[in-house]
Amino acid sequence: MARTDHDVIELIARRWSPRAFDSSKDVTRGDLQRLFEAARWAPSGQNEQPWRFVAVLRRDSPVVFEALLAALLSKNRSWAEAAPVLVLVAVDEVRKYGPSAGAWYDAGQAVAFLTLQATSMGLSVRQMEGFTADAAREACRVPATFTPAVIMAIGYAGDPDALPHESHRAAERQPRTRRPLSEFVFDSEWGKSF
Repeated sequence: MARTDHDVIELIARRWSPRAFDSSKDVTRGDLQRLFEAARWAPSGQNEQPWRFVAVLRRDSPVVFEALLAALLSKNRSWAEAAPVLVLVAVDEVRKYGPSAGAWYDAGQAVAFLTLQATSMGLSVRQMEGFTADAAREACRVPATFTPAVIMAIGYAGDPDALPHESHRAAERQPRTRRPLSEFVFDSEWGKSF
């Protein structure tokens, strides 16, 4: 549980992105449908919903799972292999009125909704930027009009002692920290403390 400076809903304080996953516990398709339903209801400019998710369950699609796992950088691959589910998030950057960076903003909100839903269900999500986009695109057959954005590992949190690297084991035990509000919330003009 995070120690917040101000009251927030308990779900936010409880959210955690572990590297350690319990490889003995599967995630059901029904549970995944609940996560994607939460993402579906995220805000979206012009209601275009420019995000797409490719869910890869290790037990159901081991070949694709291994290919997507291989797209990860080795530092992520070393622990992500224990997660029962990998999800590739892809973004359609071309909106009705042309290219828009807002698509990434919208996709981020969908992932945030999914992550909070997962937390409410006792599931954990770890998002990874450390992957080769072309390899992920090929593994999941993502069309050229979409850009791979992030890979998420989804499952139940596991024992940090099972992680292969000491640096990861140590990181799992560190308290969660964030920048203070004074560093990113300004009053009326940039740099003026709120």
